[in-house]
Amino acid sequence: MSLNIIFYGPEGSGKSTQGKMLAEKLSVPNLVSGDLVRRMAEKDQGIMGDICRETLAKGHYVADSEMFVLWKARLKDEDTQHGWVIDGFPRNMTQAEFLADKLDKYGKTVDIVYYLNVPEDVSVKRLLLRGRRSPDGSLHDSEELIKERLKRYKAEEADVLSYYTQMGVLKEIDGTKSIEDIHAEIVSLTAAKEGRA
Repeated sequence: MSLNIIFYGPEGSGKSTQGKMLAEKLSVPNLVSGDLVRRMAEKDQGIMGDICRETLAKGHYVADSEMFVLWKARLKDEDTQHGWVIDGFPRNMTQAEFLADKLDKYGKTVDIVYYLNVPEDVSVKRLLLRGRRSPDGSLHDSEELIKERLKRYKAEEADVLSYYTQMGVLKEIDGTKSIEDIHAEIVSLTAAKEGRA
């Protein structure tokens, strides 16, 4: 059985690490918002490429309208037709409803949303240690930029969690535990979901 799984949580919650590990375990593609944006920034010389490059340089998120273009194209790709793991999307209700609508058109649904919950100070500390850089080599993250993004994330979080809770697909995970412990918990929950279907 193929599952469509979302990893949700603030930056620095470990969702990228866990998403990658689970995708490998399930042998499905790991779809990452940031990767779609970075690929477009590197390869596209048109308007979309310009928007993505500018957004990355400022350390902001790409606007919903542009993200929808990127995701619509990616979800049509052949490798996504038998399950996937998404990390970094949706971030807000508009994106969640867009994704639900697109999946409905393709006769699919979201099976599990893993919410990795970590306090803000943990996110900030982890992101500063990571020291991510923009395509031009400048430092992508400062404490100020990180806190600004986390504030914007937090403003949307409650609505998204409520939406997926009502759908009956939300699983909250303590993101402060070790990578191995979190992975083991996620693998166990995923196996239980596969067994029930």
